[in-house]
Amino acid sequence: MNIKEAADRLGISARAIRFYEEKGLISPAKQTGNGYRSYTENDIWRLQTIAALREIGMSLEDIAHAIGEIDQGNQQRLEEYLELQQAVMYAQWIELKRMLDTTQRMIDLNRQDGPLEVSHLHVLADSSRRLREARQNWHDRWNYDTQAAIHDERVQATNRANSEHVKSEQLELYQNYDEALEQTADWISPILGEKGLDIGTGTGNLAGRLLQRGADMTAIDQSREMLRTCRHKYPDMHVKLGNFLALPFEGDSFDFVVSSFAFHHLSPDQQLLALEEIQRVLTSRGRICLTDLMFTDANHRNAFTDQVKTTGEEEWLRAVRERHFPLLNELCGWLESHGYVTKHIRYNELLHTVLAVPLR
Repeated sequence: MNIKEAADRLGISARAIRFYEEKGLISPAKQTGNGYRSYTENDIWRLQTIAALREIGMSLEDIAHAIGEIDQGNQQRLEEYLELQQAVMYAQWIELKRMLDTTQRMIDLNRQDGPLEVSHLHVLADSSRRLREARQNWHDRWNYDTQAAIHDERVQATNRANSEHVKSEQLELYQNYDEALEQTADWISPILGEKGLDIGTGTGNLAGRLLQRGADMTAIDQSREMLRTCRHKYPDMHVKLGNFLALPFEGDSFDFVVSSFAFHHLSPDQQLLALEEIQRVLTSRGRICLTDLMFTDANHRNAFTDQVKTTGEEEWLRAVRERHFPLLNELCGWLESHGYVTKHIRYNELLHTVLAVPLR
């Protein structure tokens, strides 16, 4: 068929078809003699696919990659592109929801008795802007895609060093790793079939423990390579691209949320956003269990920082500067102010597990 017939069949303009051709997304054959383009059923299918991906907001660059994966029959890679686009849309939806909430608060202020204090609007707007920037500014400065192949080996090397009482600045990040994950699983103690979410799952070591205890586990991570390893290890697990700041799930989706050795990659503002997101996807009786490196309070953080400066432990000094180990007292305070009762356990100077269970 010619371009007009193709456009009429697809319900798009001939101009759009030419645009996709210019971008290299489609290459229709040309008729001998007159050089007119001739569109086959395969071309129509390809244009339908392009239009569908555009409909969900996918960029032309990502569409080109996705079409290439389809051509090669790589369903897993195509799924990753779709999940990535879904994560983007959830982030946009969450941001729009926050803007709607801020606007409603402005309306409520305007309805109050007495003259409206414009300064209140400025405070609300500044707060909204700061949180939007916090959500948008996270990036994986540690490049975890490159660490996926050695992650489990690194963790096991930590365990061997612990058992042999070998001190290593590089390995202490995962000191008491197995013990902490086992304690997390014990505290969650899932009922058979309960739906759980592991955020920043890495290669799935915590989610795998809970899966083996009968939970229906979903694991998310921003690293494609980490998730590929996780899928290989646990083929029965639901694995999805995503991150703390825009969980790609509807509200009330999970009975519990866990995370291990990931929360400290967020800035303090981002940690608060993450807690709100966790609360959004939990059921009303949903529980939270976070295992991570934390300071007990600000005094502990200052003393630890002074100590590593004095001893010249460069690896730890860099970790303190680059990562944002939460303050245990502030984390528990936030959870308790939002209707949870908390308990926690400490494994070494920094590693803690915090369990939060709703009072209602």
